[in-house]
Amino acid sequence: MQYQAPVDDMMFLVRDVFSLTKRLGHIADFSDFDEDLYHAILEEAGKFATGVLQPINRSGDEEGCHFEDGVVTTPKGFKEAYQAYVEGGWQSITADPNYGGQGLPKALHVLIEEMFYSANTSFCLYGSLTGGATQLLQAHADDATKEKYLPNLISGKWSGSMCLTEAHAGSDLGLLKTKAEPNDDGSYSIEGSKIFITGGEHDMSENIIHLVLARLPDAPAGPKGISLFLVPKFLVNDDGSLGERNGIVCGSIEHKMGIKASSTCVMNMDNAKGWLIGPPHRGLACMFTMMNLERLSIGIQGIGLGEMSYQQANTYANERLQGKATDGEAPAPLIKHGDVQRMLNTMESFNKGGRALGVWLGSYLDVAFHSEDKEAVKVADVMSAWLTPIAKAYFTDAGYETCTIGQQVFGGHGYVREWGMEQHVRDCRIAQIYEGTNGIQALDLVGRKLIGSKGEFLDTFLSEINADLESLPASDHKDKVIRHLSELKELSTTIISKSADKPDMPQLIACDYLHYVALVTYAYLWLKMEVAAKGELDDKSDFFFKRVLPRTLGLKASIESELY
Repeated sequence: MQYQAPVDDMMFLVRDVFSLTKRLGHIADFSDFDEDLYHAILEEAGKFATGVLQPINRSGDEEGCHFEDGVVTTPKGFKEAYQAYVEGGWQSITADPNYGGQGLPKALHVLIEEMFYSANTSFCLYGSLTGGATQLLQAHADDATKEKYLPNLISGKWSGSMCLTEAHAGSDLGLLKTKAEPNDDGSYSIEGSKIFITGGEHDMSENIIHLVLARLPDAPAGPKGISLFLVPKFLVNDDGSLGERNGIVCGSIEHKMGIKASSTCVMNMDNAKGWLIGPPHRGLACMFTMMNLERLSIGIQGIGLGEMSYQQANTYANERLQGKATDGEAPAPLIKHGDVQRMLNTMESFNKGGRALGVWLGSYLDVAFHSEDKEAVKVADVMSAWLTPIAKAYFTDAGYETCTIGQQVFGGHGYVREWGMEQHVRDCRIAQIYEGTNGIQALDLVGRKLIGSKGEFLDTFLSEINADLESLPASDHKDKVIRHLSELKELSTTIISKSADKPDMPQLIACDYLHYVALVTYAYLWLKMEVAAKGELDDKSDFFFKRVLPRTLGLKASIESELY
């Protein structure tokens, strides 16, 4: 089945739900953009996803990447698709216009990424890492480094990677052992090995700019002793031309459950030349600029795959004749069976709610990165910090559930390769693991964002929603949202108050708490969509409030069992 880019649904969010031109119009960087431009870009992105990326998705999964003597070759068609991607300007969407970027909002870009993840997740990952590397350098590199590296990263001529994980350390970056020794010319010699490096080596771009975490000789132990280094695959001469090959090479690639056309590399550094980015021993703080953007991107992966799974399941349910319907029709299309309707409506609840949260979070990132209003930036920073772990973890948990439901709609046909449903399940499964496991995201939300801020982040979140609720008309659904927000506040206050006496409690309840907050957030966003749709989404909204939101009851009971 051909992917159908949901441009109308996306423009509904851009135009009617969030009014992005008004929401971001006060920011000088976005003042020249209008809804016609946003619509045109989404239309073109949909065409690229359908016409260029989807046709090589299954073949890329079947062929996978090839590795020989340190060289990684991507599957047939990927190199040509990447060239079309670069020529189309898709890598430069949100980047700084001073270095060749288009400077468009992140709130728009999350929708473009969703389309690309729907059509070809493995391909989309390469550009995602490059985008994160670009944003990191924009935020933390000196002017000379920006001039030297940003234009080619932004154009897509060069690509980027993020080198964090080591075999012995896993998610505990404080244990990393990669070393950086200073050289007389201001550079550093990097020694060490990194694993699970997405796009660490491939044949699509002329150079790969690796952002590597390592320790200086005088580094203190733990995460506060980590520095960040730029380590190019090929050294870059002063005139911008490529020089000799650097001492960073791919030792092997992983053979994976899914995303097989994405190269996941072991990267070995032997006297690799690198340059310090940001202050010494502050590398982890700098890297979080990239990590948080990647976490949102991986969350969008869950939505994109969920949307593709839904489209295929919905089409199949309308065409497949099976059994007898309650109205007596036999054989009846699957869509007439109540349980199939339940499955499809559940999938749609997650997809639409997640897409709305993605745009909402993207708009806060736009304010945080671009606004000159200090108070607005302060609020946006808090909202971005609060919502990012929710987006990464819940988008992917719900995305995986959605993909398995889609497979279930197909019955036995969903289990065989020819229909493509099992690839969505395999491709989506990794999204719950990498860029910080979903358990780590939940611990971040409860430990740092809730308890660590003594509830201040939660209060900002609740204030933002409550201020908007005042403008929405009275309804049963609005009453439910208000009640859930009140219960969330009460539950969260109890968690904070008991955390000192129950040190194990935050870890025990973290995942349930994140899901609880996510569902309450979705309820608010479903209410906004329902109001904006003026009756056209009432049935879909009713299903969410009646059949999905009640999951909070079990989550709340589970959390409370550890509190008292």
